[in-house]
Amino acid sequence: MDDEADIREILEFNLKSEGFDVDTAESAEEALKIFSPDYRLIILDVMMGGMSGFRMAEKLRKDGILIPIIYLTAKNTENDMLTGFSTGGDDYIVKPFSIKEVSARIKAVLKRTEIRKSEEKKSVLILNKLVVDSELKQVTIHDKPVVLTKKEFEILYLLMKNPSRVYTREEILNKIWKDNGYVLDRTVDVHITRLRKKLGNYGHYIVNRPGFGYCFDENKNAHPVDS
Repeated sequence: MDDEADIREILEFNLKSEGFDVDTAESAEEALKIFSPDYRLIILDVMMGGMSGFRMAEKLRKDGILIPIIYLTAKNTENDMLTGFSTGGDDYIVKPFSIKEVSARIKAVLKRTEIRKSEEKKSVLILNKLVVDSELKQVTIHDKPVVLTKKEFEILYLLMKNPSRVYTREEILNKIWKDNGYVLDRTVDVHITRLRKKLGNYGHYIVNRPGFGYCFDENKNAHPVDS
């Protein structure tokens, strides 16, 4: 979005030539009217008549909209750049610019966004109504919290994150208790017994492979769970 028609037209033409779908607006007010949460990225001019780019970005962020924003501006002081990032910007391009630079910045921001989304997905593990959130350190079943100790949570997350991967007791000790040499193999068995009990029917997905160790078997159907 830019209030200079020639810049909008140049950007639109070149970005469409690279395969991007592009919508343009000449003001923040117009942009908010046509805004869609399906947009993957916003290019936002800072200095416009009416609402500024910084103000628009602040509004979007307050509304919980996390679509990446690249500022496009003639203002290149350190304070301006700091303001841009503090208001939720992901990158900052100073005029005059080259189309190649804009294209490269767009691709870099989109790549970082995809990586972040991928990492966020990995932090939440779901099996039917069992949800394990590593960011919140929270486990729920049918939206009801399951109270686990720190070690129980870490064991469950480790096994669920790598389903069907069998971990020996020694591996679990090394990953969960790390360098604590005073912890015995039997400690793993005790924690898993308690964990299974707290998980109810879902506890049966934690399988003991005799002579090898434990794994989380997503395909185990001996104890059906409501979906």
